[in-house]
Amino acid sequence: MADARVLETSYWPAEPGDVHDTTVCETLRHAAATVPERLALVDCVPDAGARETWTYAELLADAERVARALLATFAPGERIAVWAPNSARWIVLQHGVALAGMVLVALNPAYRAREVSFVLRQSGAAGLFCPAEHRGFAMRGMLDDIRPETPELRKIVTFEDWDEFLAGGDPGRELPAVAPEDVIQIQYTSGTTGFPKGAMLHHKGLVNEARHVAERAGMGDGGVYVNAMPMYHIGGGAVTSFGAWAKRGTFVILPGFDPGLLLEAVETYRGTHTLVVPTMLIAVLDHPDRARRDLTSMQTVLSGAASVPASLVHKTQRLLGCQFTILFGQTETHGVISQTRVTDSPEDQAETVGQPLPRLEVKIADQVTGEPVAPGETGEICCRGYQNMLGYFRMEAETAATIDAEGWLHMGDLGSMDERGFIRIRGRSKDMIIRGGLNIYPAEIEAALGDHPAIEYAAVIGVPDAKWGEQIGAVVTLRAGAGRPSLEELTTYLRSQLAPHKTPVYWAFVDEMPATPSGKIQKFVLHKRFEEGTLRFDAVRASSTEPASTRNRPGGTRTMTSSIPRADEGFDFSGSGVLIAGGTSGVGLATAV
Repeated sequence: MADARVLETSYWPAEPGDVHDTTVCETLRHAAATVPERLALVDCVPDAGARETWTYAELLADAERVARALLATFAPGERIAVWAPNSARWIVLQHGVALAGMVLVALNPAYRAREVSFVLRQSGAAGLFCPAEHRGFAMRGMLDDIRPETPELRKIVTFEDWDEFLAGGDPGRELPAVAPEDVIQIQYTSGTTGFPKGAMLHHKGLVNEARHVAERAGMGDGGVYVNAMPMYHIGGGAVTSFGAWAKRGTFVILPGFDPGLLLEAVETYRGTHTLVVPTMLIAVLDHPDRARRDLTSMQTVLSGAASVPASLVHKTQRLLGCQFTILFGQTETHGVISQTRVTDSPEDQAETVGQPLPRLEVKIADQVTGEPVAPGETGEICCRGYQNMLGYFRMEAETAATIDAEGWLHMGDLGSMDERGFIRIRGRSKDMIIRGGLNIYPAEIEAALGDHPAIEYAAVIGVPDAKWGEQIGAVVTLRAGAGRPSLEELTTYLRSQLAPHKTPVYWAFVDEMPATPSGKIQKFVLHKRFEEGTLRFDAVRASSTEPASTRNRPGGTRTMTSSIPRADEGFDFSGSGVLIAGGTSGVGLATAV
């Protein structure tokens, strides 16, 4: 049940709740001691005959063996990078790194030389684990090429040499003590602003955040998480996995997102919970196998990372017969700071991201004074509590700009909080459009466009304008089979929903949207394409309203079509960039590999 307090300002004091002073190591040891034979991990590869499983006793034993092998070469506190797709070995290695008192650095398996070199140099990784090749790309060979650029990297282990690596450990070696506040992972931000930073996450934050999310989603002891989120992302590598361990449950890991495989896994392993971004969820609901699979075990679908339309919430509840919860947060807060409850009203589920998680302070701050604004007013969302990161690794200035002297983490997201503490997202502070002195929040317009029957995805950006400073530009993809509505029709539709000054003047219909692996649209890419002239807008009004930066360009206005092709298989979270795609061929994520 939602907290029934009434707020006079947009400040949420930390509500009562238990925060365990513990580590990932102790969480695994506790489960292995209390339910040693319970199924802990399933490597859910497509070939059912090739799947492996681990009980809690087996998972702890294998993780301890990895820890001892690591300690034969590395010291506690050193950074160990994992550059690999989803697999059970990823999980075992993650626990082994934690037990050895080291720090995991997760890399997207589709990263190439420049990206890998940056992360390895910035993190100072001493070791790296990867397959020799992935999807035909010689990962080990590329590492040899960039080795001179990464002087702190001492050892590379390919998964093909896994047994040899394990054999180097001393079975009798005592494992080091690990404290709750110790760094467990350096998680690089997903890139909605284009510049990744390594957030230092600690044991206490990951374990408690994941447990609170699982409990608010209704997961009891022994629940089953079916996970298709990438492990290099906070959703897969922390929120779901550590939630499963905290509830002594089962973690079913898929090698990547395949809606048919996810449905089969729910049926086979009686999955109770799954975390999917909206684009993934649409593919699951529309998959032909959904109707024939026994999905009665599914209790709750968790979603977030992008706007979740009310229609999608209702469709999920109707077709899957389960509950729904929406998450909000970011890497710097260990993943989630607020979440709807499964018992919240349909209106709160559709329009808000719920109330803050236990033991967290949250305020909606005036961007000038830093003081909480009145309920319902828009400001920057700030968080304070055990769940904040320790800082950005080797980035003191960036850390100081994000966490102020009073301990408030400034999220860069704009939102409002009603008198009950429910939070509504208004957009990113950097996304705010100032048109003729009026502040316009793109998220509000995007939400309205998302309810239009022809529109699948919408991104609203500011377009330079000589008269107004900025005008509103909308970039949209269409639903499968939908005809393209006229600009006049869209203008009329929006003006029935919002004030006239919030209506976009410029429109671009595209086949795909650039997005992070978690499904967040990368607006900085759209801005860059606009500046380069590859994203061109159609204007509702006369040519005098043409964007300032495109005037006098040959060719007039045209719609933009991405030069990056869509992947035939639809979703693919192993890519370094993701395109949210709509149009006649359906919804999918295509990687820019």
